[in-house]
Amino acid sequence: MVSKEYDFYRNLRRKIKDWVLNKNDANNKWAEYILLAPDLFYLLYKLALDKDVLVADKVKLAAAIAYFISPIDLVPEALLGPVGYIDDVALAAYVLNLIINHTKPELIRKHWSGEGDVLEVIQRILKLADQMLGSGLWNRLKAKF
Repeated sequence: MVSKEYDFYRNLRRKIKDWVLNKNDANNKWAEYILLAPDLFYLLYKLALDKDVLVADKVKLAAAIAYFISPIDLVPEALLGPVGYIDDVALAAYVLNLIINHTKPELIRKHWSGEGDVLEVIQRILKLADQMLGSGLWNRLKAKF
């Protein structure tokens, strides 16, 4: 049986890949990061289910998952298409960065389905999040967590 979360992951991956490949948006300067959205979502989901993750961290992970799934957020996908996932990507990296100190890096790497070292990916996103979203929006998003 396929879970709703896995279905969301597969549909999101397909939607974003189609957007980048078929809409000639490969030149969008944030396309590389938007393509990380499905992998970051799946990582949040897998960590939230892992028995070795602290309950307090699972609450943060669950909130980030809810933000991903919610049609109402600061940069709405319904209006902007996949570009609207840029805030979800930044928030996922922010939440993952918050829990890294309480979780063994091997555990995070174990659940990473994306390319490259997940810890480096997280740091790269956080370094650019202010540019991706603008400082006002980025600060509002971080304040929720």
